[in-house]
Amino acid sequence: MPSSWLMYIFLYVLVCDGVVAQLENSTERDKRPVRKTGDNSGDRVVFLFNTFQNVNVNENETVQAVVSRIPPEVAFITLQFHTQHSNATLSYTRMPGLGLSLTAVDSGLLSPLIPGQTKLSWFLLAPDGDSVAGTGVILPYTSSDPVPGSCNLEFDLDIDPNVYLHYNLFETTIRFAPANIGYSRGSNPPACDTEVGENTRWRLRYDIYQYFLPESDLSEQSLITSIQSVANVQTMREHGKRIMTLSSNDKTEVVFSSIPGQGIIYSVIVRDPVLNTSSSYIPVHTYACSFSSTLDGCDTLELFCMGFGFAAFLFFVLITRTTKLDYDIRLTLTAVIGVVGGVILVMSWWRFGSVMSCVVVVGLMLGFLISSIVFFTPVGDIQVFRSNVVFWVTFSCIVVGVPLFFVRWPREGNITTCGVAGAYAVVLAVNAYIYTSLSYITLNILKRFLNDNFSKAFTDVPFQDIDFMMITVWVVLGVSGIVLQLYRERTRPFFPPSPYLMWLQERERRKTNVLDPSHHTSSLPSRLLARARQLTGRRESAGEHTPLLL
Repeated sequence: MPSSWLMYIFLYVLVCDGVVAQLENSTERDKRPVRKTGDNSGDRVVFLFNTFQNVNVNENETVQAVVSRIPPEVAFITLQFHTQHSNATLSYTRMPGLGLSLTAVDSGLLSPLIPGQTKLSWFLLAPDGDSVAGTGVILPYTSSDPVPGSCNLEFDLDIDPNVYLHYNLFETTIRFAPANIGYSRGSNPPACDTEVGENTRWRLRYDIYQYFLPESDLSEQSLITSIQSVANVQTMREHGKRIMTLSSNDKTEVVFSSIPGQGIIYSVIVRDPVLNTSSSYIPVHTYACSFSSTLDGCDTLELFCMGFGFAAFLFFVLITRTTKLDYDIRLTLTAVIGVVGGVILVMSWWRFGSVMSCVVVVGLMLGFLISSIVFFTPVGDIQVFRSNVVFWVTFSCIVVGVPLFFVRWPREGNITTCGVAGAYAVVLAVNAYIYTSLSYITLNILKRFLNDNFSKAFTDVPFQDIDFMMITVWVVLGVSGIVLQLYRERTRPFFPPSPYLMWLQERERRKTNVLDPSHHTSSLPSRLLARARQLTGRRESAGEHTPLLL
């Protein structure tokens, strides 16, 4: 019989360790020194509601996060902790366990309170063997506020208020667990899926927010300052941008376009439209690059530039879609094919005098750039263009329509393309050293070419001072280049004639015209011969008769 009682006690301890672990230090008197706000020493830190606290967690150290004097109207509390790129572990218990802790760069825990509870604690650890520095905050909520992640069936925590983020070269995906309507201390949470009426969690709405960090700023201080400015419901609504709203019937997953090197904070605010209350999930951030990997490192980003034109772009898309070659190999082959394509286009004009091929290729490049600009605007986020069929038909119509328009005016079309595309090449060159969002005008289209699921991604990019400056540079360079070329070419043929065909005509003329002195001399290159005749004509018109020396 005593052994049976010992077994029951043992099972009770195991269960209570997970269910009420947040009460571990709420009733006992802890004699250890308290780390005050702003102090980084010791193994205990005291938080105040809505006040950020910077915390250092040393190797093999466990820091206890404590909040006390909790008002009775507070029904549940969230603790969130953020680092720039190092994992930190938040745990309900001193020894982390499955379902009782979370390890991430942006982590959070939610603790429901029991009647009479005025104190609460969690634990912070450094899981990777190195010290971790970050910032944390504790946010209180009342019984009328929705409970983020309370209807979790996917992730490890019982109540999971976290936003889970995954990125690759093309897209960034966030996922989160559904919330539940609020409930008071000591009462059972409402059932999640037994009913679907207005008195259940199905009335909740989820607002997806996005906040851009300063461009090209990978500093830790910039991230900390930004996190502190959007950590709760009110500040995110003031400073962030609402991307969309999901109903409780929608899948709790949203896809965005990846912007390597650009810091972005994503957050979800769950609203109760009946009680007009709201709560915030734990904000999560990404740079869509790695601070430790050399392959997609934030400091060594490789950027593909379509400077090799029409052939290079098509070939890059082709080999990426059909092969598994390494990126550097693909880039090298693209450069080679780009050069070959450029030589072929030039030779088609030089040897055959083909104006149409030049007009078509140049017009398609201008059409591609114009179409990319159109879908870089908010037009690209219109719901109808989520369909690949609608998007590519519209995109192709714009691309093809431009060369058709300039068939009647090939010279003007070529000059316009050189002005617009050449000025954009300057923007891309500047982007190699100073980040600008304008590079994503064409990169977003390239991503959609290469990734079948990119149509679901939101393609918002930050527009800051550098972007407006580069737009000004683009417009000034493009307009001035077009005007200057049109003025210089106003008296010349509508399109340069083929040098090879001109040489054939000149050779035939020399064979048949015995009065031409060149008939009795060795051939000269066509340009040198033309220049010599031009000089002779000028001297004869001036009354001089100087023989031409060959």
